[in-house]
Amino acid sequence: MAISADDDASSTPAPHPQQEPARKAVRVVVKGRVTGVGFRDWTASTAESLGLAGWVRNRCDGTVEALLSGDPEKVDEMVSRRLPVGPPAAAVTAVVPSPADTVHPSLGFEIKFTV
Repeated sequence: MAISADDDASSTPAPHPQQEPARKAVRVVVKGRVTGVGFRDWTASTAESLGLAGWVRNRCDGTVEALLSGDPEKVDEMVSRRLPVGPPAAAVTAVVPSPADTVHPSLGFEIKFTV
């Protein structure tokens, strides 16, 4: 029985180039009692503890806006489990996510000025 080139290739695994880990980014707007309660500092600290990069800022309309970038599971955890609760003095009524471009992890997490 002859071995075809296809059979031979399947018996020896091809080397895989080292891939960068999957990354995801979302921009979120958080509504409710989220200004004047330490929400930006809490968001930055929580995001950093999850290994996320991005930024957070207050908006003039009383909401908080953030860009969260990193491991997809950690981004999802921040959006679905952490932000809806927020710091103790906050009262979050909505977290509205939208897709965003990822940022490099080396940029870390920044607190920006109000817009």
